[in-house]
Amino acid sequence: MTVAFDVAVIGAGAAGMMAASVAGQRGRSVVLIDHAKKLGEKIRISGGGRCNFTNTGTTPQNFISQNPNFCRSALAAYTPTHFLDLIKSYSIAWHEKHKGQLFCDDSSESIIQVLRQECQKGDVTWRMPCAVQAVQKTEQGYVLSTDQGSITCAQLVIATGGMALPQVGATDFALHLARQFGLKVIEPRPALVPLTFDGQFWQDFVALSGVSAEVELSVPLQPKKKMVFLEDLLFTHRGLSGPGILQISSYWNPGEPIYINLAPDLDLSQNLLEAKLGSKQQLGNYLSSLLPKRLVEPWLSATGVVGTAQIQKRLADVPNKVLLQLASALQQWSLTPTGTAGYKKAEVMRGGVDTRELNQKTMASRTHPNLYFIGESVDVTGWLGGYNFQWAWASGVACGRAL
Repeated sequence: MTVAFDVAVIGAGAAGMMAASVAGQRGRSVVLIDHAKKLGEKIRISGGGRCNFTNTGTTPQNFISQNPNFCRSALAAYTPTHFLDLIKSYSIAWHEKHKGQLFCDDSSESIIQVLRQECQKGDVTWRMPCAVQAVQKTEQGYVLSTDQGSITCAQLVIATGGMALPQVGATDFALHLARQFGLKVIEPRPALVPLTFDGQFWQDFVALSGVSAEVELSVPLQPKKKMVFLEDLLFTHRGLSGPGILQISSYWNPGEPIYINLAPDLDLSQNLLEAKLGSKQQLGNYLSSLLPKRLVEPWLSATGVVGTAQIQKRLADVPNKVLLQLASALQQWSLTPTGTAGYKKAEVMRGGVDTRELNQKTMASRTHPNLYFIGESVDVTGWLGGYNFQWAWASGVACGRAL
């Protein structure tokens, strides 16, 4: 038995539900298909269960893409204020946590229910759990072969996201389908992900596991440019994590170093030289007054910047040359990660369907006008802090309005 719809949306995540609800409320007959048993699982676990659903400071500069201007139109047409107006209409309580990041006061389930009810307003038909086994193009549109029978549609929206968090159902379905229809794909890789190091090298730093500090992290982008984040870093048994590392990981390329300033608010060279005058404190104790106490001795020991004897000396007795070397090492610590913790620990996927293949106002394929790609499936990757959800809402709305 074959069922016909105007629009089929594959993927009932943030972008898919948004696109389906907007199209349905415009009078289109829409079917929303997802292979998962639980609706919106990635929304549910986000933000520690409270869903960092947008960021008030969203700009195109908060996104990574090989075509950086692509996201401008959708983000301008559907802003964080628009999404706030939507959840306010459902009386969802929220708060700003940090740097424009907005979270639900209660559970992420609130956002899922808003999207579900918006779909109901548009009389969206659900097929869930339902696996799509094949997609074929016809003169009238597309035929989907699913484990619940055939579905035909005039327009097809791919909102299956990326490969991050396969444990909650993420797949590379969108990339396979894009390639099937001849669309270019920017090579995907984990993003917003912890960085790992060679086990033998990192053994010296294991003692720092659990230590957190606000640091400045940077990676070079071009010979004269670099990307810089001032965020918390967390030492782990395998490497480095925390918000700062997740941010910089999206810009890091294998084989390249990252640079860490462990004392970002200080001119440490000047500070140490001035403090040396008449000081009776040991060098280690003085450093512990500037940096997290648990960080100082294990870090000095692991890096070997200064020896144990120097650490125990009075600051006044340490040569200026040693103090300057120490300041430089602490504020320009260079490390080359071995890799990342992979898709199981990544929050998003970087790369995806090449946006040069898509219309920036509608998300439609330029070569297949009735085929759309939205959300994480395309090569638009946001920073940590609600930006990826805002892209999901904005790209979903842009697509929904075009259907």
